[in-house]
Amino acid sequence: MKSVHPVALFRLSVLGPLVSRQNLARGELKAIVQELASKHYEIPRSRHTLLSEKTIESWYYAWKKKGIDALEPKRRIDRGQSKISEALQSVLIKAKQENPKRSLNNLLKLVQMQQLEGAEQLSRSSIYRLLLSRGLSRPIGTTQPKELRRFEADYPGDIIYGDVMHGPQVVINGKTQKSYLVSLMDDKSRLILHSAFCPSETALDIEYVLKQALLRRGLPKRLVIDNGAAYRAHSLQGICARLSIELIYCRPYAPEGKGKLERWHRTLRDQFLTELHPQKIYPLDEINSLLWAWIDQLYHPAPHSSLAGKSPLSLWQNYLEHIQPLGTLAHQLDELFYHRIQRKVRKDGTISYEGQFFEVPYCLSQKTVIVVIEPYHKQALYIEDEQGKRIGEVTPLDLQANRNHKRARPEKAAMPQAAPSISLNELALQQQQSRLSILSEKSEPIEPHKEKQGAK
Repeated sequence: MKSVHPVALFRLSVLGPLVSRQNLARGELKAIVQELASKHYEIPRSRHTLLSEKTIESWYYAWKKKGIDALEPKRRIDRGQSKISEALQSVLIKAKQENPKRSLNNLLKLVQMQQLEGAEQLSRSSIYRLLLSRGLSRPIGTTQPKELRRFEADYPGDIIYGDVMHGPQVVINGKTQKSYLVSLMDDKSRLILHSAFCPSETALDIEYVLKQALLRRGLPKRLVIDNGAAYRAHSLQGICARLSIELIYCRPYAPEGKGKLERWHRTLRDQFLTELHPQKIYPLDEINSLLWAWIDQLYHPAPHSSLAGKSPLSLWQNYLEHIQPLGTLAHQLDELFYHRIQRKVRKDGTISYEGQFFEVPYCLSQKTVIVVIEPYHKQALYIEDEQGKRIGEVTPLDLQANRNHKRARPEKAAMPQAAPSISLNELALQQQQSRLSILSEKSEPIEPHKEKQGAK
């Protein structure tokens, strides 16, 4: 039996109020068509949502004449045939084969500059259809599709995925705003390590969900996340480095790399979001409480078709010996999630952070230091050196207290009592006298003049 074309089914659904009527009174057809044209539809292969009265009426008469087959989209008689002249076709195909990197615009310019017949009336779309029919429309390097293969981790905790989904409107601090669902899923068991609706999709929100996941489910070996700016934050990279979690970034525009998490998002939309009251805007805490109850009571115990009928929770529990617990790291987990920023200490021994000034030990003045920040309350805590050793405290700047604070002044170092050295002027005088004495010793004494007496 011939299958019904999806477009024909859509058109028949639009004509429902008309095809269900045996007889129509005078003027009733026009009224029904006008009412149908005022509605919005999800039109296949189209971004538009409205249909014109003329279109709906033409579908109705076509259906009355030949039934549902008349509602199928018509195939073009000239499909696959190019209206470009044979001479122009050969020039275009040869130019593309000589240089496959030539774009449609360059090909169009090439034939127009050669003043070939019909080149002025040529369009980009007609060139594209010609190249498509000859198998020349693919970009270079994409003639063979990239190989994709499904895989699965050996044990739970080996690979986890992180991603963000746009959520519903929620109430936060008395204001209505959009929420974002941040989730972490285990690859092997499909268990949701943690998931929460957050007020944004920044690195801080991702770190919050990661921290809760570590407390609940232990340390993973690899974390696969998107390539966005929030995931590239130095704070998230530093946290994973301190916890020995290998951070892996997906290739841009490759959602198939996280297909399991995308499937979880679809399940959540179909089973959780559809159960929320459509007219109610939930507070953030309430919608998260409902989410966590749904995950624990409905999603985790449910059999999963990709797990051979097992549930995510039962599969996770079967491999508990392979899960790496936090151990002693649990006591310093808050410290591991602190942010570290660099600051140059001013001459007055202060640093700035989030528009506030803080004092650090004055001995660090004019030096670059690492400030440890509690990110959720945006509070500066203490100073570390490059090796992570704590070297000082950070206190808020108190201008009134500093007004009466006694300043420490450097002590004058005692000058050593040494024999006075000869000055430069005295040394020059000594050298001059020495040269004069040498010159006087070398010169002979001059005898008195004797007059010559002549003999007579």
